[in-house]
Amino acid sequence: MKIFQLRAVVAVADHGNFSEAALELQLSQPAVSHAIATLEEELGVPLFARGRHGAVLTPAGERILYHARQSLQHLEMMQREANLHKGLHGGHVRIAAFRSVATHLLPKAIASFHDQFPEVAVTIIECPAFPDVEQCLREGRADIGITCLPTSDEFDVWEIFRDEYVALIPPQAKINAAKITWEEIGAYPPVLLPCAPCGRIVHNHLKTIAIPINTASDIQEDSTVVSMVNQGLRAAIMPRLAAVPIPTKVQVHSLPTPLERVIGVAVLSNALHIPAVFTFLEMLRKFDFYTLAKFTL
Repeated sequence: MKIFQLRAVVAVADHGNFSEAALELQLSQPAVSHAIATLEEELGVPLFARGRHGAVLTPAGERILYHARQSLQHLEMMQREANLHKGLHGGHVRIAAFRSVATHLLPKAIASFHDQFPEVAVTIIECPAFPDVEQCLREGRADIGITCLPTSDEFDVWEIFRDEYVALIPPQAKINAAKITWEEIGAYPPVLLPCAPCGRIVHNHLKTIAIPINTASDIQEDSTVVSMVNQGLRAAIMPRLAAVPIPTKVQVHSLPTPLERVIGVAVLSNALHIPAVFTFLEMLRKFDFYTLAKFTL
């Protein structure tokens, strides 16, 4: 069944004859007659009774005309929707991000974009960790991903923010020196680390230091880790952004050997995107996440 066949049915029904329908469709009369005849053959029922006074719908033709009109209306709506997405008077941008970025960095950027393009919908897909963000991109469930760099060659990426790993120390701890030592961090065994993969980054970092530190990374929620530190039960090493909001009495120190995670934007290489996605990407390139982070952190 072809679209031009449906258009022919509607045109012949509206005009009551094949010649005027052909003029409307800018086709020859034989072409319109052939379109109707082949459709009738496909459906197995006559749609029009032909006679000296033109073409009159059969009972089956009347019911099929209704569905033909509905189908053409839906096709028109599909085209209209596609045209909206091709411009910036509509469309939908889907962004996958892990929790700390989704909570503290993206909302302000989305608000800025919405001020300029209020008709474009933007959705955040919150993921447990950055490998889940990349999987969202692979499966086509997201257009843009906020992940940790480096990543695989299947993505086009660029850096937007560097997030420092910090030591969170219980309020009652006495830190005498201006710079905390690994021994002072390790005095609260086990030191809590984020779950994988961020915890794995810290584990690999700790392998480079001389003193062994007893660690654990079995608590899923970052807020629970921070609460444990606030109650004086443990120390923790976390990305600063993941620890926010940090209770005022919790002591926050840079690590004796600095460590940071590089946060970046990723899209699938050679992916086909609507203009709204490209415009949002351009906005992300220009957005000052470091100034935003000063107010957040």
